[in-house]
Amino acid sequence: MRIVLVEPEIPQNTGNIARTCAATGAQLHLIEPMGFSIDEKHVRRAGLDYWPYVQVFTHPSLEAYFERYGCENTFYASTKAARNYAQVRYPRDFALVFGKETRGLPEPLLKENYDVCIRIPMMAHARSLNLGNSVAIVLYEALRQQGFEGLLDQGALTGRPD
Repeated sequence: MRIVLVEPEIPQNTGNIARTCAATGAQLHLIEPMGFSIDEKHVRRAGLDYWPYVQVFTHPSLEAYFERYGCENTFYASTKAARNYAQVRYPRDFALVFGKETRGLPEPLLKENYDVCIRIPMMAHARSLNLGNSVAIVLYEALRQQGFEGLLDQGALTGRPD
């Protein structure tokens, strides 16, 4: 599982997403340019002590990412998509691509890949959700479809019922 953030701008969002990746085993791929350095204390603080458990990769461009990983089993999150994220069957090896906080993904990319664009349903007056929340919503749906393979729930960890 790969979470791909295209030109992220807000370090706290990226830190929170890194924490989600650490909790789920997903890789985090950051596409440059970014609005911050991943060494910044804000990113590290949001990820707390989870950074050693996250596989973080940076790429100079989205094209460079696709050259290395290809685009098979890739889904693009956008408020402009026709299908909602729960209508998709996620394969075992997949990538979820999210755009920058202020503009989303580039229109040409969305048009080229419209059949694999997904959205999170929300009220008409809502412009969008927080990026970290969006990543978690879609990623956990994919994990749910796969039976949360490899993940434990808190009750199993503590011995207490949930």
